[in-house]
Amino acid sequence: MSAPGRKYETKTWAPGPWLLLVVVVIGVAVFRADWRAPEVPVEGEAPGGVKLADVLSQDSAGFARAERIRAFDFPEDHGPHPDFRSEWWYLTANVASPSGRRFGLQLTFFRFALSSDPASKGVSAWSTRQVYMAHFALSDIQNGKFYSAERFDRSAVGLAGAETFPLRVWLHDWAMESVGNDIFPMRLTAKDGANAIDLLVSAGKPLVLQGDRGLSQKSAEPGNASYYYSFTRLPIAGTVRVDGIDHPVSGLAWLDREWSTSALAADQVGWDWFALQLDDGRDFMYYQLRRKDGSADPLSAGVVVDVGGKTQTLAASDVRLETLGLWQSPAGGDYPSGWRLQVPTQGLDIKLTPAIADQEHRGALRYWEGAVEVEGTSVAGAVGGRGYVELTGYADATPGK
Repeated sequence: MSAPGRKYETKTWAPGPWLLLVVVVIGVAVFRADWRAPEVPVEGEAPGGVKLADVLSQDSAGFARAERIRAFDFPEDHGPHPDFRSEWWYLTANVASPSGRRFGLQLTFFRFALSSDPASKGVSAWSTRQVYMAHFALSDIQNGKFYSAERFDRSAVGLAGAETFPLRVWLHDWAMESVGNDIFPMRLTAKDGANAIDLLVSAGKPLVLQGDRGLSQKSAEPGNASYYYSFTRLPIAGTVRVDGIDHPVSGLAWLDREWSTSALAADQVGWDWFALQLDDGRDFMYYQLRRKDGSADPLSAGVVVDVGGKTQTLAASDVRLETLGLWQSPAGGDYPSGWRLQVPTQGLDIKLTPAIADQEHRGALRYWEGAVEVEGTSVAGAVGGRGYVELTGYADATPGK
């Protein structure tokens, strides 16, 4: 786990090799003799007896895959999907105090299945084939500080898990849970040292099915896809504690839900993900999948959600993305930092600027995820806003310095 207050750390979206590396780390962190895992007799052993090379070569046999359009069923689909290898409940938000002091925040829960065989669970109460990882991060924009923490544990004896109705996802005392008989209002609670959140998320715009009616294809291979939906504009209010001081705040949140048994294609190395809430009431999401040669994969995609919740899907050809600068991580690796983003069909030409340059997670996986400022023009004139950006595949996956 990260040290409280350390200026850095964790998250993400994580298919393919990233997901499998997470599985390795979780195996190292939380599994002991109670968990019955397949033998992995190869060289390249990671600490704790888990063989890195073998885990990275596992296939997805036995797991369900996102191969076709399906009907979504709520509230059931807000809860876990244990037949798929991975899923996440992913919330980010930009909030401010009455005095105007601004914060970015992230609370994310990941579920990973380490075996598709129910018999692998074992007989002990501590045994499980499901494990959870959670990331909690705060960006103190006024002071230019970024705090992040990370947890892992098994889905056993109440340590971590997910329940469907009412929705509750938790890892120890970090939780995302519905209050009442619907998904919203939803309470978020997390604490790490002198930093904490206690927030209530209210209903906002209707749910958005991403991709093709909720099927989000990541590469040309069948099954390299996820089931993916979002709530793009949710009022949020409550308390943010930074360095032991409580701040009443309010603002807007974005909640992503995704589950899959998927992998990036062999020529894909990562992605740049943008989730933006514009002052004119529109919301914008775009993920650009990157190939090894630096080009954007044609299956990069996104969506624009208008004031009333009506959606327009975006293909890679609809979006022009230009990097305006670079930021060098103190742990090694260069990330893009600042972007010009154009969507001609929306008359949109905007500049995105990180609220803090260093919002890199340096935990089990290294990636950059942080709050950004939006300014530019649209058909009606000037437009601003705020959002979150996630960048993966730019730095070594080894924990940072």
